[in-house]
Amino acid sequence: MLEHGGRLRAAAQAYGIPLAEWLDLSSGLAPYGWPLPDIPARAWTRLPEGDDGLERVAAEYYGAPALLPVAGSQAAIQALPRLRPPGRVGVLSPCYAEHAAAWRREGHSVVELDEAALDACLDGLDVLVAVNPNNPTGRLIAPPRLLDWHARLAARGGWLLLDEAFMDPTPAFSLAAQTQRPGLIVLRSFGKFFGLAGARLGFVLAEPALLEALEEWLGPWCVAGPTRAMAAPILADGPGQRRQRERLRADGERLAALLAAHGLAPAGGCALFQWWRGERAAELHHYLARRGILVRLFAQPASLRFGLPPDAVGWSRLRAALSAHAEDTR
Repeated sequence: MLEHGGRLRAAAQAYGIPLAEWLDLSSGLAPYGWPLPDIPARAWTRLPEGDDGLERVAAEYYGAPALLPVAGSQAAIQALPRLRPPGRVGVLSPCYAEHAAAWRREGHSVVELDEAALDACLDGLDVLVAVNPNNPTGRLIAPPRLLDWHARLAARGGWLLLDEAFMDPTPAFSLAAQTQRPGLIVLRSFGKFFGLAGARLGFVLAEPALLEALEEWLGPWCVAGPTRAMAAPILADGPGQRRQRERLRADGERLAALLAAHGLAPAGGCALFQWWRGERAAELHHYLARRGILVRLFAQPASLRFGLPPDAVGWSRLRAALSAHAEDTR
């Protein structure tokens, strides 16, 4: 399995620090959680049913013509490559590593590209995968550029697959409303913006024919009944979503400023995380981990992704550790 953020138990064991004493900034999730609605007993005792209103309220929230709930967007990442015959797939990189791995696993030829090289290669691709905003760099690609790529791919029966897992704080950049177009597929994650990753819920936004094929492949009862019952009222909570966006944007800017003040100016980021690139990334990762602060280390390029602290204590711990590191490396 590929390595991911959030492996707190492994870090606790490796560094000999009790689990409860860690500040986990490794996952890029909203750290605030969400007030949970009551879950009716029938959600636990009956099989999930698709006419419970989840699809309707989710379509309204995302502004999508049609969508399919899945057990986290990871389920769709692994399943979608099985809906096409082997072909040539471009992945804008660096990005979430599961995308390239999933297409390779199903026999596709995968080429990892940077954006500067894409235009010269696009007409030779059957599928283009892009994460927007990108993980871990935070790079945002404007909708007109994405729609141009989609048009070139769709003219040959190709797909543009957009992973918008971190899009919720910047909805104006989403292509959710355009997903009635054949060959345009958007993935959305419930867990990151709402801070409820354990619910394992995501959505695939696409034309109905593709959603039907994906649903048939995934099989019935893809999303658990309690998750469906919990998610619907949260997706309908417009005032709560506005407050969450404002708080995440403010804290994203605060984190960027904190890092820059300690000589770690981010090379990119978004409302949910900041990305610092440097040759000494592994050293800084180890320095913070020895103090019970877990951030996400990337080998290529050498870099760190910092998630948001959850509270005043977390901000103070991170500030103190960064200050100590700055002093120690003078």
